[in-house]
Amino acid sequence: MTTLATGSFRGPKAGFWRWLSFAVVGLGLVWTVGLILFAGSLPREVEDADSMTDAIVVLTGGSRRVSVGLELLASGHARKLFISGVHSDVVKAEIAGHEPKLRGLLSCCVSLGYSASDTVGNAAESASWMAKEGFRSLRLVTSGYHMPRSLIEFRRALPHAAIVANPVFPSNVRQDAWWRWPGTAELIASEFNKFLFAWLRSSLSGLWAHERDPVL
Repeated sequence: MTTLATGSFRGPKAGFWRWLSFAVVGLGLVWTVGLILFAGSLPREVEDADSMTDAIVVLTGGSRRVSVGLELLASGHARKLFISGVHSDVVKAEIAGHEPKLRGLLSCCVSLGYSASDTVGNAAESASWMAKEGFRSLRLVTSGYHMPRSLIEFRRALPHAAIVANPVFPSNVRQDAWWRWPGTAELIASEFNKFLFAWLRSSLSGLWAHERDPVL
């Protein structure tokens, strides 16, 4: 009797752990496939390098972003440049360095945003500045690996604005054969997780807004 009783309890418990193991392995496989697809979809070039926009918006946090934004402004790609997520100790004079042409653009055409601490904040801060300026189009400058998540947040914050993606490509991020480089692999995996969260949050908020809209 004791043996039968023990066996009767072990069966369901063993089945649960087996099911849980399969679920974990399955989720791991799905995540891995998603990561591979995400890494393969990251931009490798600027697809639209010529279009004019009202503004250029640069997100701080990666090398070459600010310099590329200033070059685009100097070449006449937009009327104004907004740099979002600037550290509180940074002043305009430090942005242009020793380039006389760039220093001349600072007073008329460059604005700094100090309130954003993440990509969601970048989008909100930029949307507020765009509304104040009356702008309806922007060229978004950020690192290539960061662009997919940035576009989710900016399209959510600026649903009616035309957004041109202008990725930059830091030399220390090796997108080709990324799995061979531990630093790049870790960066892309982390960004993929953040992208999933941003996509899920945006999808759920859109669904919630749709359900709350009255039926006409």
